Amino acid sequence: MTTAGDTLPVQRRPRPAAKPLVLVVEDEAALTTLLSYNLEREGYRVTAVRDGEEALLVADEERPDLVLLDWMLPQVSGIEVCRRLRSRPESRNLPIIMLTARGEEADRIRGLDLGADDYITKPFSMTELLARIRAVMRRIRPALADDNVRFGDITVDRAAHRVRRGERDVHLGPTEFRLLDHLLQYPGRVFSREQLLDAVWGSDVYVEARTVDVHIGRLRKALNGEGEADPIRTVRSAGYALDETFDAR
Repeated sequence: MTTAGDTLPVQRRPRPAAKPLVLVVEDEAALTTLLSYNLEREGYRVTAVRDGEEALLVADEERPDLVLLDWMLPQVSGIEVCRRLRSRPESRNLPIIMLTARGEEADRIRGLDLGADDYITKPFSMTELLARIRAVMRRIRPALADDNVRFGDITVDRAAHRVRRGERDVHLGPTEFRLLDHLLQYPGRVFSREQLLDAVWGSDVYVEARTVDVHIGRLRKALNGEGEADPIRTVRSAGYALDETFDAR
């Protein structure tokens, strides 16, 4: 049992910054297996579901970084899933690539008009699909695709594990680096302590929620020199976010 002044018990195993999560919505088991294998080999995490209703639930709970969405699905069609995701503020900018046997021009136009970022007709080349995923990631979520990310006067080099603010180096511990990297992927989005614990420490073991407050404090101390604005916004009773107005300064 710990007290408020104790060093926090680390029962979770620190892990690298979370890999991008792809939600595969496909009712053909063989294709789902093929997609999952190739995506995981490329370094993505994968969650696969078989129908539209489950896709909407999982998208809300797990907040994927990209959705591969079949058009013809049980329960709710892929085109309706796309429309609903686009109507929700939290998934309005979620990258969506539709996979479908419907190759007619009118179908492609309908899918794109309802919010799909790309449209691939079955059968397709896995190499082409992976290239299209990378292209969509670069266009819509550059923070997920680039090794070098800039936010205001903060620059993060993922490959070198190096952070700079203006002209000075910022020295971060591994956990603070992963926290910053995760927040950089979603500027402006508010994350609860529990969501940050799952993303940075992992969901398989227990760490107290106040651990996040301690590491956010350390991250702030390292990032913010004298007279420098704080890029991290605390949202009372909700969590933390990167302040989007900071990036415009």
